[in-house]
Parts: sequence; C-alpha cells; structure tokens
Amino acid sequence: MEWLNQLLFSDSVAHAILIIAIVIALGIMLGKIKVFGVSLGVTWILFVGILLSHFGFTINESVRSFVSDFGLILFVFSLGLQVGPGFFASFKKGGMRMNMLAVMIVVLGVVITVAIHLITGTPMPTMVGVMSGAVTNTPGLGAAQQTVAEITGAADNTIATGYAVAYPLGVVGVILTLLGARAIFRVDLKKEKEIVEKQETSKDSACKIAVEVRNEAIFGRTISEVDHLLNRHFVVSRQYHPDGHMEIPTSNSVVKQGDKLLVITSAANADVVVAFIGKKLEMDQSAWEKLDTNLVSRRLVVTNSSVNGKSLGELNIRAQFGLNITRVNRAGIDLTAGPGLHLQLGDRIMVVGAQSAIDKVANLVGNQVRKLREPKLIPIFIGIFFGIIVGSIPIMLPGLSQPLKLGLAGGSLVVAILIARFGPNFGMVTYTTASSNMMLREVGITLFLAAVGLGAGQGFVEALVGGGYMWILYGFLITVIPLIIVCTLARLVFKLDYYSISGLVCGSHTNPTALAFMNSTFDESRIAVAYATVYPLSMFLRVIVAQLMVL
Repeated sequence: MEWLNQLLFSDSVAHAILIIAIVIALGIMLGKIKVFGVSLGVTWILFVGILLSHFGFTINESVRSFVSDFGLILFVFSLGLQVGPGFFASFKKGGMRMNMLAVMIVVLGVVITVAIHLITGTPMPTMVGVMSGAVTNTPGLGAAQQTVAEITGAADNTIATGYAVAYPLGVVGVILTLLGARAIFRVDLKKEKEIVEKQETSKDSACKIAVEVRNEAIFGRTISEVDHLLNRHFVVSRQYHPDGHMEIPTSNSVVKQGDKLLVITSAANADVVVAFIGKKLEMDQSAWEKLDTNLVSRRLVVTNSSVNGKSLGELNIRAQFGLNITRVNRAGIDLTAGPGLHLQLGDRIMVVGAQSAIDKVANLVGNQVRKLREPKLIPIFIGIFFGIIVGSIPIMLPGLSQPLKLGLAGGSLVVAILIARFGPNFGMVTYTTASSNMMLREVGITLFLAAVGLGAGQGFVEALVGGGYMWILYGFLITVIPLIIVCTLARLVFKLDYYSISGLVCGSHTNPTALAFMNSTFDESRIAVAYATVYPLSMFLRVIVAQLMVL
C-alpha cells in the first residue's frame, strides 16, 4: 500500500490533482443541500478545502498558486464575456439611477469596512477578505489575495479566512434585509404588481395600432415623406392594399387611399398618428395574421462570421429583401432592431416576409446552429493574453505608496468586457454558447476556491480562536447597514417598486443565491431585470475596490 500512501501524502502532481478533485467533488455535493430554501452552492468547496488542509491534506505551494490564479482568470474572463454586451447599455435611462444606487451600496460597504479597521485595529487585508465574504464576491477575494502577494511577496491566509467566516451570513443577510424591508414598508404585493404594470405600459412604451389611410394630403406619398410631415416617429409593419395584396413596406413604399397600415409607435404618439393618417381600425394581431397568407415569420440565428459586427443599416435587409425585422434577441434580451444595431454571432433575429425572401436572408446571416457549437478558443486566449498584460501595467496615483495594478482579475475582466462589447464591431468573433460560458466559469471558480481553501486551512482554527469569531459580526454589519440605507432611499426617495429593489440589492452584492431565493418566492421577472442592470458595474467595482483597499 506504499503507492497509496505516496499518492495521498507526497508532493507530486498526481497528489495535487487528486486532492483538488476530492475537494471539488465533495464541495459540489454539499452545495446541493438547502436549508430553508437557501444553499451556499459552490462556496462549500472553500470550506471542504479548509477542512482537508487543516488535517494535513495539503498540496505543493507552487501548484496551488498556479491553480488558484488560473482558475480566477478563467472565471473572471468568462464572466466579462457574459456581461460585456450589456455593460454600457446598463447606464441608459432608468439604468443610470439603479447603477448609482448600486455604487452607493459598494461605497458604504467600503466606508464601514475602513471604519471597523480603524476602530478595532484588524489588518486591512483581513477586513477586505471579510468584506468580500460579506458581499459574496469571490473575484474580489482573488484580486485582494493577488495584490497582497505582489506587494509583500507572501500570501496572507487571513484574507481567505475572513471571507469564509463572513460568507454564510453574507447570503442570509441579504435575504433577511429584503424580507425585513417588505415588512417595514408594508409592501402589498398585489398593489406592487399593479404599479409595475403601469410603469411597463407608460407613454413611452411601444404599441400597435391599425389605421386606414383617408387623409388626402398623404395619398401617393412615401412612408418616409409621411413620417417627415407628421414629425412623430412611427414604423409601418404591414401594408394591406384594397386589392388584397399584403406587403412588408419600406420607407419608399407609397401610401394610397384605402390602404390598411399596421403602425408601431409610442403610446404618447398613437392618437396623433391615427388622426393624421385616417381612421383607427379595430384589428388585433390575429386579424392581421389571417391576412398574412403570403407572409411567414421565422427566427434566424446569426452564424455567418462575415456578418459579425455589421449593423442592420449596413446590411439593408429591409430594402434588399422586402423583409421586416421585428426584434433581435441577444443572450435572452430583446434589442430594438434599429439601423445602428451591430449584429453579433449568436444573435437571434425575428423576420417577417415572403418565404423566398426569408430563405435568402437565412443564407446571408448563416442560420446554421451547429456552427455555434464549435468552440471559439482563439478570442478567449488572446483576451487572456491581453488581460494579463493590462493587469500588469503599473498605474501611479497620488497618495498611494505602491503603483496600482488591475492584476490578473481586474485586467482580465476589463479586457473581456471591452472585447465582448466592441470586438464584433471589428469583425472579432467573441460568441460562446451559454453552456460553454457557464462551464468555463464553473471550472474556473471551482479550481480557485479549492486552491484557496487548501491554502487557508492550517491557520483557520487558530485565527478564529484568536479573535476571528468577531469577523462574523463585522461581516454582518458590512452586509446589512448599506442595504438598509439604500433600500430606504430607493423606496422613499426614488419610489422604486419592491421587485426592482430586490434585484438591485442582489445584483449589487453579486449574489446569485439571494436572487434565486427571491425569484422562487415572488416569481417576478422585474427582479432579474434589475439584477442584470446593476450586476456588471457592481462586479467591476468590487474587483477594483478590493485591490485599492490593500495597497
């Protein structure tokens, strides 16, 4: 049995891989356990690694460091690819207000962390670990660890210890705060849904109306000319002629007496558009579908790399093929099909028109789903290459004794966001399927947590006994105080609905566990929308702030 002893307790690569595999497998199994509907998920891997290393099951330090850094890079980079397309769009309209409230949560957490550091004398690296656990932000933990190692030349295991002890209440604290806010503000869920419905059907929301052309002033004019005369933006989706011919009009299509138009415009402009064109008709969508005997609608998938990065205006699909693009879906989000929208691989476009024309557009955009299943590894590793370079550039800032570096985590995140957002504009293929991205993220985060846990276990108990138990309280304060303040402002000052506040809180803490709990409890899509709005900026800030605080 000497071979088994060598495998379990030697310093070989096989021993390291074996231990890491055991830690990850046990952690994932324990992560499936739920208490009152709440689970710590893959964070159990960290606790299993701490437990095994406490009892002597450690691995070579160089191997552990490599696994930790490489896992962190994979996780953060794939995360950046996911959030990149929506990162800049999240600042538009109501998203700006939501993101500013999320920034306030981040800043208040930092202020409380610094205050506890000054009052108690707890080392700042340890407090950053506590803060990362309190806001359930693993990339922040990795960024802080790497920065401390670069400055001091040695790892600080109290960072991981602080993270581990603060994490459980970080998850629970978010849920308790949101449930408490519901009770304090006496939220009536029925009324809340009514408020949400009114907001979603505001005067700026799009509506469809059927109109018969009766205004002599526009007989024989093109739709573009009518739009110019009216000076109220609208889109004509269908044009039904008195002779029974149905067509998908373009801006150059001529309007004639008796034409029936399916017009899409804002609710605020609807009455004006109807009054100018003619008479409103009581025709719902099903009535138009009966008239669409020669038209079909299909969802096409962009798989042709030559189309990647080109705008709808450049492709000129409507004028060339007589088709109407009603919407573009990207990563589950519907986007306005305007001429300035740049297509990306994996986009799903809904087109309406004649079958023969749709077949031509399908050839143009590709529409071969199997191509998307082929792995696109070059952009990933080129991105990681530049991410490491960007993360290693020293940035001198006034008042800092050490130059600021984005580090492996920050550099990879920044480059991934930029590549995902702007890469397609230059013909770069950045698409990865949702399952591929998820697999890459999960492999990265599990490797990182296993390596961190295996490095933190030897001093874990001693740290807790030596006063580390107070870190649990510190973490809880960092979790709930910013949330109480911002929830109050969001409700009383900004008049946000309860569902948006729930998504805002979960997103600012980058907390998918709390999000899953709130979604399963209230079954309201607005929670996920608010989460997705603030998540990219919150994730970016927490990675950068964690590094700044340990400098």
